[in-house]
Order: sequence, then C-alpha cells, then structure tokens
Amino acid sequence: MRRVNAPGSLETLRRRNRGLVLHAVQAGGATSRVDIVRATGLSRTTVSSLVNELLADGLLAEGTDRVGGPSPHQTGRPPTRLTLEPSGGAVLGIHLRHDGIRLALADLAGSVLAEVLVDLDVDHHADAALTYVEETTNELLAEAGLARERLLGAGVAVSSPVPTRPRHGPALLTTWHDIDVAAALGERLGVPVQVGNDANLGATAERFFGAARTTRNLVYVMLAEGVGAGLFLDGRPYHGAKGVAGEFGHVVVAPGGRVCRCGNRGCLETVAGADALAAALPTRADGRTPDLDDVLEACRAGDPGAVRIVADAGRAVGTALAGVCTMLDPDLVVIGGRTAAAGAPLMGGIVETLQRGVPPSDESLVPVIAGELGSRAEVLGAVALAIARSPLAVPVLV
Repeated sequence: MRRVNAPGSLETLRRRNRGLVLHAVQAGGATSRVDIVRATGLSRTTVSSLVNELLADGLLAEGTDRVGGPSPHQTGRPPTRLTLEPSGGAVLGIHLRHDGIRLALADLAGSVLAEVLVDLDVDHHADAALTYVEETTNELLAEAGLARERLLGAGVAVSSPVPTRPRHGPALLTTWHDIDVAAALGERLGVPVQVGNDANLGATAERFFGAARTTRNLVYVMLAEGVGAGLFLDGRPYHGAKGVAGEFGHVVVAPGGRVCRCGNRGCLETVAGADALAAALPTRADGRTPDLDDVLEACRAGDPGAVRIVADAGRAVGTALAGVCTMLDPDLVVIGGRTAAAGAPLMGGIVETLQRGVPPSDESLVPVIAGELGSRAEVLGAVALAIARSPLAVPVLV
C-alpha cells in the first residue's frame, strides 16, 4: 500500500523546513548556517542537517570565500558562504498573455538563462500556443546548453483567475474552456507544471526580486491587455476563499459604461485596458488601427491626446484603488504591466484620485511606485512558482 504523508507528519515538517532554508538562502543571496538559524528560527542541529542534505542533493553550494571576512576575536574555522546551486537544474517560466507568449528558462537561483517573446493571439489559438511553448522550450534548452532531463518543472502565468476548485481552462480566454493547462503542458514538456494568475505572480516577482522586497502588505496592479491585481498581506500571498481574489479589472468604475468581456458594464478594464486606450486614439495615417504600443509611444512623445487618455485611465485606476487601500491598509502599491511604461501621466492620475479617495490623514497616504521588473514581472513570477514547486524544493510563500 502506498504511504501518504499526513499534513502533520515528520516528513511534511522536514520538507517545509527544507523550503525555509532554501528561501532564507535565496532571500539573502549568500549566507552562513548561523544566518539561516537566525532567519528561520530553526535549531542549529536542524539547520546543519538540512544544509548537508541540500548540499548532497545539489540544491546548495558551499563557497570557498568567507562570510564577512575574518574577525580578530574569532577562533576556529570561519563560516563558509552558502548559495543556491544554479546547476542543480532548470525551470521554465511561461506567461500566456492575451496577445503573446513570453518564455524564460532559469536556473534554480532564478537567474534567466534564455528568454523569448512572441506575438500570438493566445485567446483564440490555444493549440498553436501550446505547440509554440513545446517547440520553443527545446530551443531555449539548446541555447542554454542544457539537456532535456535538466528541466525540473514549469510555471505558467495565465491572464485569468485560477480558482482553487478544479476546473479546466482559463474562463476568460476564448478557446481554453476545455483545456487543463497544467495537464496539457505537462504532457508536452514531460515535467510537473504549475499554473497561477499572472497578476498574482507579478506580485510575487516584485515582492521577491523587485520593487517590494521589504514590503509585507502589498497591492500590485498589472495594467496591460487586461487589468489585474496581486495581494500580499502580512508577508503572505492572499488569493481569497476560492482563489480568485485580485480581479481588479472587473471592479465597476463607470456604471452604465461599455460592456466588458465579463458581461458587466463599466469595468475598470473597459477604461484602462489596452484595447480601451488604443480605441481612444485616432486611426493612424497609414490606416492601421492603433495598439497599446502606439499609445505608449505617443504618450512618451508628449502627444496631448495620448497623455490625456493615459491620465484618465490612471484616475480610474486610482478610484478603484481607493477602496482597496481603505479596506486593506497596504504598505505599498506597485504599478506593473506593459502600460506602466507610460510613466508620469499614468502615475500622476493614479495618485491624484487615490489621495482624494482614502480617508484624509497623513498615515493613509499609501506610496505608489512603478515596478522594477516591467512587463517581465509575470514570467519571473512563473519562474518563482516553478522553483518553489519543483520536486526538490518546497513552496514557502508562492
């Protein structure tokens, strides 16, 4: 009879502690056993045992240089430097956007080894998207000089809610309703595949690699083809009772406004999504319908119409954020996604209405900053998800 580890079993506890040690090393970049004890609260004996186990498994490396340099009062052998072992394997991050796919092959330290972005109508061409991921994965592995067996897992960021209740493909992607994304890609790639909402994973990436590294209570807003949000509360990701928290784009900001793809009217996405911004620009001189890149280019060039379009979108985002910030009292709001590249007009609009919409006190002024990772945040979050859920590691905060 197959043995199953109960949630409170010693094996489960050990796997959790392995994850704590790996996370401490990843967060510190390079650290000693003593640092790990301080960071995790685990005993010296437990940390020593787990470090030796992780060294043997090839997940940690022990450097020859010393941590902090020699101390005049130190006796015995100084502590050695521990780092994640990049050659322990590789993972694949996948961002299935509405209008394209970004793939990033990374080592177990999260360093990107190879990356590619392609324009593709993902919403309406599910099979083509899956085939592209399969074929391009082989190309990325070859580019990085890695054998196929070195790929340990993959993480997928999808532009749709990922509820905790089992069901098939993303609800708002047109041709994906009958597709189990994790199963379909797992079969094609031959590795475990984890799926997460793209805004949630963008928040994860900014929380661990980007602008929010010291933040415990975070609201991350992703503005791109769609509009979404990812939340960290008290240092942990918040996904809601059913796993669908953060559907920020479907907060109603213009009652009676345009019909949204979700079926409601006046959702934030109908005002601040890429299609809404592009539709507000006049047709180009060459007859081509404008897209988000045209909006961003015109805005950066100071075109008055484009600046007004983006600023109005920012004000709508700020209006929706005011309620969120009043309820959750975050330390920080990070604006990410492709539209964040619009810069000052967008950020100014957000801050203007956010400040008007929260209770009037100095303590309520929530800092609003642009993300550091740009449009790569979601795929880097997918990389983090794949690392955390790989067969050799344990999820801690993803």
